[in-house]
Amino acid sequence: MTTIAVLGAGKIGEALLSGLLQGGREADELLFTEKHPDRSAALTAQYGIEGLDVAGAAQRADVLVVAVKPQDIEPLLDELAPALKPGTLVVSLCAGLPTTLFERRLPDSTPVVRVMPNTPMVVGEAMSAVSAGRYATGEHLDLVEELLSTVGRVARVPESQQDAVTALSGSGPAYFFYLVEAMIDAGILLGIPRDLASSLIIQSAVGAATMLSEGGQHPTILREAVTSPAGTTIMAIRELERHGVRAAMLAALEAARDRSVELGRAHEVD
Repeated sequence: MTTIAVLGAGKIGEALLSGLLQGGREADELLFTEKHPDRSAALTAQYGIEGLDVAGAAQRADVLVVAVKPQDIEPLLDELAPALKPGTLVVSLCAGLPTTLFERRLPDSTPVVRVMPNTPMVVGEAMSAVSAGRYATGEHLDLVEELLSTVGRVARVPESQQDAVTALSGSGPAYFFYLVEAMIDAGILLGIPRDLASSLIIQSAVGAATMLSEGGQHPTILREAVTSPAGTTIMAIRELERHGVRAAMLAALEAARDRSVELGRAHEVD
């Protein structure tokens, strides 16, 4: 039996625990840490999983999933390093933090796998990208993929691409929410009640995502199928191009990528 501890049971940590249970893991195979006692008690009551401190989790778990915010990593590593068992697999879900940070701060030869998930994990539709650190093997990657497949899809990428992945899929859901929010506002501007505008746009988004996921066609082909000569859609597309929406998206993702790089550099040693 492989014991898995999630260090940091926020939204992503809780979603992973829930997904692992739904995927067939038993509650006694899982552990978690949570700094707020009330939330820890609530999670134990809901899922039947034991909550404990970082040192206790490190001493009992075979796999430690680090799911804290990047700014909270230093004190967690201070607690974790002296308690970590040899051979324990460390899986980082922390945006921007390279595997070298964990390898430098944890005992020699600790296997580390870096993961960039996203928030659709809470509904079992995450997109997670995984990368092996210096000491992680193919078997370690296989195990991480198995765990993450309970909450969505998984892809392997070189770690050099993780900052770009963070910009694309890690932050990606926010871009879609932003666009849907703007389209709902546009519906209100056009005289449609908010509830109806929300229903129209959200279902359109669900349908479009399904066509992209299951149809196997390039998004350009799908867009062109809706874009009739001199029709309503091409007039809207012209305005999007005139306002530089495509260029703005390229610039936005570059900015997100650069911020991910900065988060990693903040923990570099001189």
